[in-house]
Amino acid sequence: MSKTQPARGMRDFLPADVRRREYVIGVIREVYERYGFEPLETPAVENIETLLGKYGEEGNQLIFKILKRGEHERTGKADLALRYDLTVPLARVVAEYGERLPKFFKRYQIQPVWRADRPARGRFREFYQCDVDAIGSTSPIIEAELCAAASDALTKLGFTNFTIRLNHRQVLTGVLNMADVPNDKHGDALVAIDKLDKISDLGVTKELLERGIPETSARELLDFFKGIKDRMEIIERLEQAALQGNSDITEEALRTKVNVSLNNNVLERLSQHSEGDELFAKGVAELEAIIRYVAASGIESKVRIDLSLARGLSYYTGAIMEISVPDLAGSLGGGGRYDNLVGMFSGRDIPACGFSLGLERIIVVMTEREMFPAELVKTGADVLVTIWDEASVMDALALARELRAGGLRVDVYPDGGDKVGKQFKYASTRGVPFVAVAGPDERARGEVSIKDMRSGEQQTLQSGAVAAKVVELLGHKS
Repeated sequence: MSKTQPARGMRDFLPADVRRREYVIGVIREVYERYGFEPLETPAVENIETLLGKYGEEGNQLIFKILKRGEHERTGKADLALRYDLTVPLARVVAEYGERLPKFFKRYQIQPVWRADRPARGRFREFYQCDVDAIGSTSPIIEAELCAAASDALTKLGFTNFTIRLNHRQVLTGVLNMADVPNDKHGDALVAIDKLDKISDLGVTKELLERGIPETSARELLDFFKGIKDRMEIIERLEQAALQGNSDITEEALRTKVNVSLNNNVLERLSQHSEGDELFAKGVAELEAIIRYVAASGIESKVRIDLSLARGLSYYTGAIMEISVPDLAGSLGGGGRYDNLVGMFSGRDIPACGFSLGLERIIVVMTEREMFPAELVKTGADVLVTIWDEASVMDALALARELRAGGLRVDVYPDGGDKVGKQFKYASTRGVPFVAVAGPDERARGEVSIKDMRSGEQQTLQSGAVAAKVVELLGHKS
């Protein structure tokens, strides 16, 4: 590795990278605020006891620990850690400032987190999360609103073909009980089941056995979930066939029809199995309510019950969600209800539910699929002001100040020794749409020539009229 490369799993962000990220954050922030969520920020570093024990076995191993400092460094012990996610810090904030927060606290938070994970495509050790969470209500309306907010954000970014997979931890617990999985092995079983869409059926079976799940239970679990997975694949193939054979139905309408049919089928099947199990039945009822509210929110085409979804984090207590995109390994985000987490800090139960969009993965996918606006990553300037000669420097700087006051982003070519033709070439390579030139003749008349680098058109204006004209042309041709 080169000495100048950043640490593995970390990245430098060049200007085009930062613009992409800020564009995505801007879209997501605007959507979140339309849903009534308020901004929150927390420190990058937390006390280590705040984080340990909140993420399950695998999560604990991925926390970046910070060794004690000074005379305590040689102990090799850690007292601080880098933020692992944005959910546990939120729970701490609610416990700390509960009296100052509204009864129903809805917040969004867009900040980096750190995980000591193995770097891979789209997976980094430092990355941003975009979270929305609602604190204070157990109503399934919350889950429906979170799904709608995430769906709106992705749609506005240009994603059309995605699915919000929906499940419920109490339903999963009921299924585990049906398969006679010992209570103390439920967590182990869920960690393995959560990998069904990542590794082979054989791999999941092997992990179930290695985690101490009885062979008969492992076989029954795999048969149950594999049957659901196979059914979903059949439905997806039928969906594609129907699209190819029927030009009168839109893709969204067909997905809505398929999801409604599948969701009703799964709920009916679950209801038959949940008789006599109060928690199981409660989970099924909550799923039914979420599906009804999702329909009212207009995103039926996006939400599908998927009983194989487990999500490994141990703090989830109710509904869980995850966003899947065809031909993409992993998800674009996920979340769920975690009614007991805030109570770990406050000493009383406070209901909570949240959703996190994976900003880094979204940016990777959008870059690969060329989903960003073409003009976004080209340049940071609307106008390049040229330097004709040393005598023109003062006028060029004054022109730049005037253009900036007019609301334009302006770059001044700093090397007056270069010919104007070379300065035009620089503007072209940087993607700057306009170049301003004030040679001796123009300066004598109080004029400026501007060239539209997109069309090749050039015109001469009074210097005081340049800013308004460029703003007009940008508005018409951007």
